[in-house]
Amino acid sequence: MAVLEILKYPAPALRRKCLPVERITERTRELARAMLDTMRDAPGVGLAAPQVGENIRLIVVDVSLGKDPKQVHFLVNPEIESAEGERIVEEGCLSLPGVTEKVHRRETVRVRALNLSGEEVFIDAREVLAFVLQHEIDHLDGKLILDHLNKTKRDVVKRRLKKQARAAS
Repeated sequence: MAVLEILKYPAPALRRKCLPVERITERTRELARAMLDTMRDAPGVGLAAPQVGENIRLIVVDVSLGKDPKQVHFLVNPEIESAEGERIVEEGCLSLPGVTEKVHRRETVRVRALNLSGEEVFIDAREVLAFVLQHEIDHLDGKLILDHLNKTKRDVVKRRLKKQARAAS
């Protein structure tokens, strides 16, 4: 099992807009499998490449927490094609340890991506899977839960995270 280091806020890599994957190689597939191992070890339900220091548009999602292999999604260059409804949901993030915040998310999304074989796939997701896909795709654009908060709340959470980072080093 290859477990990678998950970057924590305020790591600069978390704020970069990721580059599209031009060609899916064996290295891309190895990274995706290592990301799945890392996500399960954390444990989490989603992980984006920038969270492990890779500046590419690749995410791994498994809302079954490893219980159903059919629920594992390796998505290359994912894009939200359509979204409907809205809900306020409580979210956490592996790169923001100890932080859970209420954010606005779309209830349903249709995502277009490539799988690890380079085939185009579409996922029509609702509720939890939709929320996780939106969260991970946000990471690919350098966006964090913090960006969904009002300025006052965002500043409070940022100060707490920076204090945690100083204490850990």
